Amino acid sequence: MSPDGQGRSHWFDDEAGPVVRPYAMTRGRTTSAAQHRLDLIAVVVTEPHVDDPEADQMLSPEHVDIVELCREAPQSVAELAAELDLPIGVVRVLIGDLVHEELVHVNRPVPPAELVDESILRDVINGLRAL
Repeated sequence: MSPDGQGRSHWFDDEAGPVVRPYAMTRGRTTSAAQHRLDLIAVVVTEPHVDDPEADQMLSPEHVDIVELCREAPQSVAELAAELDLPIGVVRVLIGDLVHEELVHVNRPVPPAELVDESILRDVINGLRAL
């Protein structure tokens, strides 16, 4: 919860919008080392050893927000971007930072090429029914 008690950080002004521009949140970076495969549906999970992200002075308020949201429940990259009202590119960089710092990990979706063929599943179901 923010100091204003309404869940908003002090970096937001209702009339002016965000005071800090997205590129400033990433220090001008458009990629991060751990970002190479952050699909929109990749799920971000807080690491079990993370206690209080606000105690880490190196984390921005947005980093802390991501860790807190993922602590409540695993969140997809798209959900985090929507919840934080930030561009996907910014959220990917911030998540990459958190992965690098080992505060979160990302469960990537199974690529379509690795999914089981539907016809095989139908054959298995039909075989079970025949028993």
